[in-house]
Amino acid sequence: MRGFFLTLVLVTGILSAYAQSEAYQYLETIGNEFQEISQNSMSYTSAASHGKSARKVEKRRTELINSIKAAETRIRRMKPFAGDASLRDSVVAYLVIDRIVMTEDYGKILNMEEIAEQSYDAMEAYLLAKEKAEEKLEAAYDRVGEQQKLFANRNNIKIVEGTSKLGKKLEKSGRVISYHNKVYLLFFKSYKNEAYLMDALNKKDISAMEQTKNTLLMSAEQDLEKLGPIPAFNGDNTLKTACQQMLAFYKMEASQKVPEMVNFLLKQENFEKMNKAIQAKRPSDRSLTDIDNYNNAVKEFNAAVDKVNAMHNDLNKKRSTLLEQWNNASENFLDKHVPKHNG
Repeated sequence: MRGFFLTLVLVTGILSAYAQSEAYQYLETIGNEFQEISQNSMSYTSAASHGKSARKVEKRRTELINSIKAAETRIRRMKPFAGDASLRDSVVAYLVIDRIVMTEDYGKILNMEEIAEQSYDAMEAYLLAKEKAEEKLEAAYDRVGEQQKLFANRNNIKIVEGTSKLGKKLEKSGRVISYHNKVYLLFFKSYKNEAYLMDALNKKDISAMEQTKNTLLMSAEQDLEKLGPIPAFNGDNTLKTACQQMLAFYKMEASQKVPEMVNFLLKQENFEKMNKAIQAKRPSDRSLTDIDNYNNAVKEFNAAVDKVNAMHNDLNKKRSTLLEQWNNASENFLDKHVPKHNG
């Protein structure tokens, strides 16, 4: 959301000084109504972007909605200026859309947030819903800006184009969050695919492991390619680098380590069959060959257990380290680039 603050400059001539002053005050009054809304908008955006969930900043959303309602009521009560209600009505229309977006759209977004982590599609829908909500506000704002300029021209008021410090903060926040979400989705797809792989591993479902391994390998390879052309954000490559390292890990795990996991499960199946068969025989019926084969199988299986456990320990350490780096990079990126605001 952008700040509704453009520098107004009175230009003498054409209109009487009194009429011009009245028009200036009318335009300024409407602009001032946006100040509290913009302050609350930045406060909400800043809180939501600095590691806080929508649920945690619900109080600020409520404050923003209340300020929108109050501004809408005051502007509705303003009389048309010299019979011209176009500026007033465009601002009211903007505030109505703003109020609906913050109550209905963000109400749905709040619910979507609770299930966003469950799947890539849910996360993508959640982030897209937030972008669409912002686009609605941008379109409504643009219509207000057009009416502001027309009003100024009709009343011989010069508008010096330029955004306020607050408006610049809001604009920058949008760019930062858009960049972050783009990189985040590339990370999240493989993150979820690995979770499905681990679930299949825990269930010892070899068929599902093969399927999820292929899915993970594909997403990691494809998203590494997509990540490549993405430039650094204002010279900051930390988020991109952390994502690349995470995807490279997932690619290595799927291509190199999962086959070893599958081989171990096959050995485990064979050992369990042999163990079941020998246990089914009475000790007196077990031949020396049966006992030797079983003892050799136990040694081989125990060695395989040690090997696969060492592999999992190594993977767990690497995964934990890389996830911590990713989470820190993500949090630090937002902290560094999203302007802080305590309004």
